[in-house]
Amino acid sequence: GDEVMLLQLNAALGASATGYLAYLGKLPSSGAFWSNLSSEPNAVRAAGIVAGCSAAILSLRALEEMIYGGDQFSGKGPIGRTVDMIETFLDQEKKRKVVVNDWINEYNALHKADDAEVRNTAYAKLVNAYYELATLFYEWGWGASFHFAYRMRGESFSEGIRRHEYYLSTFLGGLKPKSKVLDVGCGIGGPYRNIARFTGWDVTGITLNEYQVQRGNQLAAAEGLGSQCRSVQGDFLAIPFPDSSFDGVYAIEATCHAPERQKVYREIFRVLKPGQYFACYEWCLTDKYDKNNSKHQWIKKRIEEGDGLPDIAFTGEVSKALKDVGFEVMHERDMALDPNQAKPWYLPLCPSWNPFTQVNIFSMGPERGLRCRVQGSGDHGIGSGFSI
Repeated sequence: GDEVMLLQLNAALGASATGYLAYLGKLPSSGAFWSNLSSEPNAVRAAGIVAGCSAAILSLRALEEMIYGGDQFSGKGPIGRTVDMIETFLDQEKKRKVVVNDWINEYNALHKADDAEVRNTAYAKLVNAYYELATLFYEWGWGASFHFAYRMRGESFSEGIRRHEYYLSTFLGGLKPKSKVLDVGCGIGGPYRNIARFTGWDVTGITLNEYQVQRGNQLAAAEGLGSQCRSVQGDFLAIPFPDSSFDGVYAIEATCHAPERQKVYREIFRVLKPGQYFACYEWCLTDKYDKNNSKHQWIKKRIEEGDGLPDIAFTGEVSKALKDVGFEVMHERDMALDPNQAKPWYLPLCPSWNPFTQVNIFSMGPERGLRCRVQGSGDHGIGSGFSI
């Protein structure tokens, strides 16, 4: 692909520069050459810089391949992800006719409105603009799974993310391999690829954003999962599948984008087969939130802006919405109180000058989880994480 071509070009330039220096008898492998480089003619200095940069890039890329080559979570290390991000970013306006500055201005305008109803009314535009602009940076800096997870002792960041996903899958009632499962608000499909490998399920993801659909299907094919999982474009307030299509449904920090929880939960209820389960992690406000507290208001607003949310609902509102559409709540809990947490979910957001460790310096509040059953048509389940 393009990355291979760039590496080949880099190697060719490095070889040419090194050959030129060898012809002059000034091999760049000696310490004397580098210490006296500033006094050399311009052509020699340029060749030395090209040769040195080329060697550094190739060495770093080789080291990256050794470290990250087998990492199924990210697929690539920092250099490979950076190259991918730059290539896609440069093509975004040209190929997809996305005027980035206009989208940024429109997104900011929606969040300047004090009334959340403005964002609720334009939620599709808000969410689509947010993920059109943010997806590239999410994948580059965070990975392919766009959600949080606390870490247990000995877990890396990616291990904690995968465990969080696998744990949620256990709430879908012990489905057999090849069961049909829906991921509501799938992003670029990191969770559904991990879950599909872990369970053997056939997973379909739905997302509002066109680029995320393209990227999710591209990554599924690249990881050999193209026949087992896929992304489709659609609005989860009008899920484009017939009634009773799926053996299970889950959502990970996604239905919080809906302006009305009843609408999205009603659609999920509709596409579930009778007697099956829905599991979910969710952004919510707990009863500790004080709408008259300016600090609480500031935190809530920053989360809404940072995550592209129309408004954040209270845990009680979410539970009521589930019951209103037919779900019976089976289990819920405050996940911030889970035992064996070595590092909390918000730690990656904490500022630190140390690139290797982060200090637990503040707490933004609790998370909560939920499991439910549907009234009147058998068992359904839900597992949710509520934050703040």
